Amino acid sequence: MSDFDRVLERRNTDSLKYDFAAARGMPEGLIPLWVADMDFSAPEPVREALSRAVSHGIFGYTMPRADYYDTVTEWFARRYGYAFRREHIVTTPGIVFALAMAVRAFTGEGDGVLIQRPVYYPFTEVISDNKRRIINSPLILNAAGRYETDFDDFERQIVENDVRLFLLCSPHNPIGRVWSAAELERVGDICARHGCVVVSDEIHCDFTYPGAKHTMFPSIKEGFAKNCVLCTAPSKSFNLAGLQISNIVISNSTLRRAFKAEIAKTGYSQPSLPGVVACKAAYGSGGAWLDELKSYIHGNLNLLRDFLRERIPQIKLIEPEGTYLIWLDMREIVKNAADARRLIVEKAGLWLDDGTMFGSEGEGFQRINIACPRSVLREALENLAAAVNCFIK
Repeated sequence: MSDFDRVLERRNTDSLKYDFAAARGMPEGLIPLWVADMDFSAPEPVREALSRAVSHGIFGYTMPRADYYDTVTEWFARRYGYAFRREHIVTTPGIVFALAMAVRAFTGEGDGVLIQRPVYYPFTEVISDNKRRIINSPLILNAAGRYETDFDDFERQIVENDVRLFLLCSPHNPIGRVWSAAELERVGDICARHGCVVVSDEIHCDFTYPGAKHTMFPSIKEGFAKNCVLCTAPSKSFNLAGLQISNIVISNSTLRRAFKAEIAKTGYSQPSLPGVVACKAAYGSGGAWLDELKSYIHGNLNLLRDFLRERIPQIKLIEPEGTYLIWLDMREIVKNAADARRLIVEKAGLWLDDGTMFGSEGEGFQRINIACPRSVLREALENLAAAVNCFIK
């Protein structure tokens, strides 16, 4: 069994999460539960494979061999019943890079690209930074505290703005929805009907909670794969974000050629040696570790849920179906980002992600990363409870 309770020192390791508070306008010494990496060491098979590669001592240009592609395809066939061929895979240094390449490959300057806010903020950035128009069909928070797609608005935005590209977040970050097959089918049908390519970011697909089942978008219906760019990576599942490797699956040869041509313009060619080694080891031998990890994070979610209910009922948990990034409704306490900073940063000593990062629809919400040792999460929650008690008096 892995020791997920062990607290590992990450300061002074060039960690974005721990070492750059001042550079990002935050006080030093906060408990950082913001950026989406985990405070757990990668699984032993990954560390052993990397150690062997380092011991070899030569770090030349690297290309994945057939066994790499076989390992990737077998992971998704085994875990999700989705089969694709090795030649459909395009490696990139990350999914955000892939999103930007898709925006550039499938749209022109001034074109509209559809997103559903509140959503992972780089979705917005890759659109605006490439001089495309952001077309937003906001997700609707219903009376039961669950986010849903407004399908009528979704289709209207595509038609009225002549949208040719939709960036889908599945499972959704930050709201934690694991979209049902029926919801995804309806979205896919609308996009197919209007010639809109779907770029499906499924980086969090391996994190679902009991009762939720992730369905890969291109597997849902005949024809969806031909209209889809599927974005996958081992980085969230196995804590490998710093190794810069992702696998983009494009079965449509026309889309794949256009995507690869845009990558070529950047000068990027081969993936990194550590990324290739770690990805192959993770998908080949890391499944048991991942299952243990998911159970541990589920325990953290239970702690968070119970703590809020018993100690801070003013903060509402948006019940997640997936991801280790949890969306908290704090609108009963805070009215704006300045209120949130005073409460979260100055009084509680925490570093979370303010909801406005994900669009104006996130005002009054906070995103918290619970992929940490339970003692760290408990300390953070105790700090938050004390801060709320002072704040509302």
